[in-house]
Amino acid sequence: MMIQTRTVTVKAGYAEKVIERFSGSMAVDGMEGLIDRTILVNRKKKDEEEVVMMIRWESIEAWKNWEKSDVHIQGHREKKEKPADDSILSVSVHMYDAVKIIPGKGSAAE
Repeated sequence: MMIQTRTVTVKAGYAEKVIERFSGSMAVDGMEGLIDRTILVNRKKKDEEEVVMMIRWESIEAWKNWEKSDVHIQGHREKKEKPADDSILSVSVHMYDAVKIIPGKGSAAE
């Protein structure tokens, strides 16, 4: 399993806007090998908020197929044509290999 995180740091009060954007149906949802998307938020700082989208893929190959898909590439082209959102302070993307998954005792996966 491969996990990608995308952290969007925004000015305080703007997290809901990012959450709404990532919460709806997205082109990636229909991709082969996508396990799920999880949206996390951290509002603990006074002047900024973080929204993290965690995307789990069955494999690095599944993620690569998404990255080189026409719909993904087109989405980035369209984004570049839009004006910058001044509420966004930073965006970072990280990739992780899931090396061990340990279910909790109350998990249905047991």
